[in-house]
Amino acid sequence: MSRLRTAVSGVLAATLAIAGVLVAAPGAQAATANFAKVQEWGGGYEARFTVRNDTATTITSWRVDFDLPAGSTLGSYWDALLTSSGNRHSFTNRTWNGTLTAGASTTFGFIVTGSGTPTNCTVNGGSCSGGSADTQAPSVPGNLRVTGTSTSSVALAWNAATDNVGVTGYDVYRGSTLATSVVGTTSATVGGLSPATAYTFSVRARDAAGNVSAASTTVSATTAPGTVTGTPASINGQLRVCGVQLCNRYGRPIQLRGMSTHGIQWYSQCVNNASLDALAYDWNADVLRISMYIQEGGYETDPRGFTDRVHDYIERATARGMYAIVDWHMLTPGDPNHNLARARTFFTEIAQRHKDKTNILYEVANEPNGVSWASIKSYAEQIIPVIRAQDPDGVVLVGTRAWSSLGLSEGSSETEIVNSPVNASNIMYTFHFYAASHGTTYLNALSRTADRLPVFVTEFGTQTASGDGANDFTRAQQYLDLMATKKISWVNWNFSDDFRSGAVFNAGTCNGSAYTGTGVLKPAGVWVRDRIRTPDNFPTS
Repeated sequence: MSRLRTAVSGVLAATLAIAGVLVAAPGAQAATANFAKVQEWGGGYEARFTVRNDTATTITSWRVDFDLPAGSTLGSYWDALLTSSGNRHSFTNRTWNGTLTAGASTTFGFIVTGSGTPTNCTVNGGSCSGGSADTQAPSVPGNLRVTGTSTSSVALAWNAATDNVGVTGYDVYRGSTLATSVVGTTSATVGGLSPATAYTFSVRARDAAGNVSAASTTVSATTAPGTVTGTPASINGQLRVCGVQLCNRYGRPIQLRGMSTHGIQWYSQCVNNASLDALAYDWNADVLRISMYIQEGGYETDPRGFTDRVHDYIERATARGMYAIVDWHMLTPGDPNHNLARARTFFTEIAQRHKDKTNILYEVANEPNGVSWASIKSYAEQIIPVIRAQDPDGVVLVGTRAWSSLGLSEGSSETEIVNSPVNASNIMYTFHFYAASHGTTYLNALSRTADRLPVFVTEFGTQTASGDGANDFTRAQQYLDLMATKKISWVNWNFSDDFRSGAVFNAGTCNGSAYTGTGVLKPAGVWVRDRIRTPDNFPTS
């Protein structure tokens, strides 16, 4: 299961440690940040920054900002918090390593896919190599203009700003909300907009020291009118559980097929208008699973920011006629009750805002592990009423024991759920499998369970449980044949360009704009795209 998905130790164990490659040297009058490559392998490397206080007084926090060139992307990271905007990345201290006395230092690290190294590096607003901080802001970008519109996007362009050191990027605002950031260009497309709606935009320039210009003059644009019809969500409408199956508004059993994002704290760059257009119109997907980790740099680090990101992805899926699964991706710790208070807050807002939509499903616990079914059931019976108070009709998906294996991966079975089901209606139980790891025993358990309980496969891969390794397409097809026969809906892991074999896109794809066809796909991506593209069977009588 995905408990190993963010681990890099298996990759790094086979790599060659190399000498540190420094891009900054300590100064004498400021904090410094030294970059080094720790280990490299084909297609990526492990990096470390050392933040040092070269001032004479204690500092209580630090922030390191840098750009990564096109073709290189950040993956997992540790010992810092991360926010990213386009190719610009900002690491800030954790609670335990922000205070540095004079001469003291600390480190943080991350994984990069690609060969590019950080540029335009600043620490606390000054150069990473030390010295006095630059405080001069760039000039205001000029001649902001609209260059195109669609039903869901507005394209903008502007004249370049100037700066005493150099402009490193631009922030584009929709009203007072940051819509997107770009590096190396004076144009941008703002997506996720509603048809036939007026919007106002402005742009600000920023430099390597983090100085930001005043806002440009504003420009207004109205998106094109449009109605999405003939889509999975428009045909099937509000879903509900009938017996042991997922049924559409006509009361007929259906099967949804689609993709899950990778963790949106790592691979948000892969969830954009172009990629979602490909998923909806080239792949013909029915459903998008929005995978929001709670730990590992996820929701707990920025509840407001991640909640807003999920809102945005729901709107983008809705605009394309797909269903959206809101995945509360708890993983470590494995007891969902650890995050119960956070879940209450999150699902209250999500359900309240989207209660009038008919395309939302709520996955309340991704992969419980190391915890009893009784504890998982208790959690579900506390969080489901929170959702029902706002959205009485939405289908709720409940994770099962042992990484959503129906208990099998911890020596149990589906019997514990059958004998003690969650006390709630309109719910389904989730099952996850990875074809190269989970053979006949798991396949047979899914078959038995689907005859007794409503099941939704919210995550599967054709590889091992690490999300990597060789594909077992033969075993995976056995699962898909069973799910087609029993109308079990499924979602594949994952819609990103992560280096592992389970990510559908080739590494570096998400730095570009081409997502259609098979040329951008790994073998697993080609395989699952072909199976999503087969015609749906959505009865309407």
